[in-house]
Amino acid sequence: MFKPPVALQAAKALSRRSRPAAFAAPPRPSASNTFFHPLSYTTPRAKDEKKDAEASADVEGGFARTDESVVFEYPDDAQMPRTPVVQGRGGMHFKRTLAQFSLENKVSLVTGGARGLGLVMSQALVASGSDLAIVDLNRKEAEEQAQKLVEQFKKENPGLEQLPNVTAHYADVANPDSVNNAIAEVISKHGRIDHLVTSAGFTENFDAISYPYDRMQKLWGVNVDGTYLFATGVAKHLMERKAPGSIVMIGSMSGAIVNVPQPQAPYNASKAAVRHLAASLAVEWAPHDIRVNCISPGYMLTALTRKILDERPDLRDKWTSLIPVGKMGTPEDLMGAVTFLLSDASKYITGADLRVDGGYTLT
Repeated sequence: MFKPPVALQAAKALSRRSRPAAFAAPPRPSASNTFFHPLSYTTPRAKDEKKDAEASADVEGGFARTDESVVFEYPDDAQMPRTPVVQGRGGMHFKRTLAQFSLENKVSLVTGGARGLGLVMSQALVASGSDLAIVDLNRKEAEEQAQKLVEQFKKENPGLEQLPNVTAHYADVANPDSVNNAIAEVISKHGRIDHLVTSAGFTENFDAISYPYDRMQKLWGVNVDGTYLFATGVAKHLMERKAPGSIVMIGSMSGAIVNVPQPQAPYNASKAAVRHLAASLAVEWAPHDIRVNCISPGYMLTALTRKILDERPDLRDKWTSLIPVGKMGTPEDLMGAVTFLLSDASKYITGADLRVDGGYTLT
């Protein structure tokens, strides 16, 4: 039965009182790194932006809107927080599992593998028996992490004589020549490439009108062009060898939903492109026995995300309130997913989008 108008008004008033308080807005970016536009197509502006945010949240749909005042620029490489290798995740002797999950006698290439999600997934592949080539814009950091991965593997597998071969390589993933050189260097070091994980990528938060165009081009160059260039380069190598292979592209739940409250339209569009690119190439390369899948993580507590939330703890409350499991994920939550999609355990799966998001996209 339909509720009478009085009951509906009372229910709406109660829901408004029970909603969490809106959060304060940080200062807008300076004129040196963005463009200012006085108009807003999401939350109306007011002289007191905090009161304005609270007022906008108190109307229907207020908590499902982006907030142009939430601005984050991707830090320079020197300011990026370092990522430690995962401790105590163990090698093949820790737990029994299906032999199909093993990556022994395989060579995997991970872009963006020197930090963040890429580093943790790299460690998962090494723990599963794969040799590894870390490709990153910061070669020095990649070399340091490669050494640490081998050291950690040795600690967790005492007495094992054969250690994984982990190498570090430089590439600007948005540059075709740099990508080709990196692939050639990996092949010269390892003899071949069997698996690829395209983890290089980044996000920034600007409202669409204020997003500096040159930064948007850089974002698309890394997230989309870099994924495409490495995927086609490795696929060509596999076809020339007439060898099967598996490619995992790292998308995002942002490729399927619109995040709130932070505005990030270009990033969302780039990850939607990655997701559909994986599906399209899966069909195109299926006759060559090359599988292509996508992993779409939700909110993950990387070192960079922790740094952002230290500055804006209110964002954590907002994000987790929209996640059915009630918490953000950790990079370790991707270790099983990437191993599964690269290994023979998923040999009849291609073109899939595996969302590791705590159920965010279900509601």
